[in-house]
Amino acid sequence: MKAIVSIIMGSTSDLPVMEGAAKILDKMQIPFELNALSAHRTPEKVEIFAKGAYERGIRVIIAGAGMAAHLPGVIAAMTPIPVIGVPVKASLEGIDAALSMLQMPPGIPVATVAINGAQNAGILACQILATGDKQLMKKVVDFKENLKNKIVKANEDLSKVKFDYKV
Repeated sequence: MKAIVSIIMGSTSDLPVMEGAAKILDKMQIPFELNALSAHRTPEKVEIFAKGAYERGIRVIIAGAGMAAHLPGVIAAMTPIPVIGVPVKASLEGIDAALSMLQMPPGIPVATVAINGAQNAGILACQILATGDKQLMKKVVDFKENLKNKIVKANEDLSKVKFDYKV
């Protein structure tokens, strides 16, 4: 089995957040790798990773970081592979990290999900990959259908809740 998605985090302290992406990829049976790299502490390793990712078979990169959060942008600057940024709530409620990812210069896009939104990053990675994979597209469609079914069930449950003035 060879990884096609790479989950990168600035520090292992980001793992509780980034597990959200790993769980989705695991559920969808997409091979992935999980590593810590720092744009500030290990810039040479980030460069080697980013420049070699495509040749190693990586097709989507999910990069999470907090505070200055340069990791997704630095990776995006050095690879043609789609990069999904996950702003990690480390300071300033994660707004600093989100802005670092959202304010990329023209030509260097980073698709950015919500603060601590690694689960959505995993889903987006699946959707990107599914555009060229009918079996994976079926899994994505089924996943989305299950989301709809959960809301339908929730409304059925809510209809049974009793209050004196509920109509």
